[in-house]
Amino acid sequence: KMDTSPALLLLLTLAFCCPGMDGQSLQIKVRSPKDISQLRVGQKLELECHTDKNHGASWIRQDRSGTLHFIVFINSISRATFEGNLKTSTRFEASKDSTIHRLAVKSFTPQDQGSYFCVMNFNQMLHFSPGQRAFLPVAPSTPAPTTQGSTTAEPKMQEDLNFFCHIFIWVPLAGACLLLLIALAITIMLCQRKAPHNPLQIHLCSESPALPSGTWMFWQSGEAADNQNTANAR
Repeated sequence: KMDTSPALLLLLTLAFCCPGMDGQSLQIKVRSPKDISQLRVGQKLELECHTDKNHGASWIRQDRSGTLHFIVFINSISRATFEGNLKTSTRFEASKDSTIHRLAVKSFTPQDQGSYFCVMNFNQMLHFSPGQRAFLPVAPSTPAPTTQGSTTAEPKMQEDLNFFCHIFIWVPLAGACLLLLIALAITIMLCQRKAPHNPLQIHLCSESPALPSGTWMFWQSGEAADNQNTANAR
């Protein structure tokens, strides 16, 4: 992006269409005589362009978006021409002292932020100085206020986690106990179905190891024969 003022377009046309002839270099740099690291709104910004040649120079500004803005041209006899071909400006001051070209922003505003360049046409070539950054300090970000809802969110979350932990621990344990109770009940029912009505046999069923079915029938037959012999003897 670029400002479409005629003076700036002329400068760029010279830069691209008029190459240097003898290859001589030009020393040019921009600095501020005062500390501008902590600029404030309404403060006067002063910049100086130092060169080693007594030639005319222009001041331009590049904003945050990259757009170039023409400010002023100062010729070799110290006459200033501001944007719009004006001799004076309500926002800027410009002057020249030998090889030093000065620019002052009378009252710095957020719209004046950017990088300032000094441009000089020497031997049919445009020479740009390194940019001098001029920005207002960034305001420190304030942390968001802590609300009551955010302070109670963590204890509530901890309670939910404890609840789920209890579920994962006690549900399997309760299921295991239930299975044990069911197995015990089935065992008791099976034992009651297989147990004989004779109290002696119930005692044997509960205490003696299980015997094969043939052995059990043989034992019952032997017991009946003994009882018959006893009756005959009487």
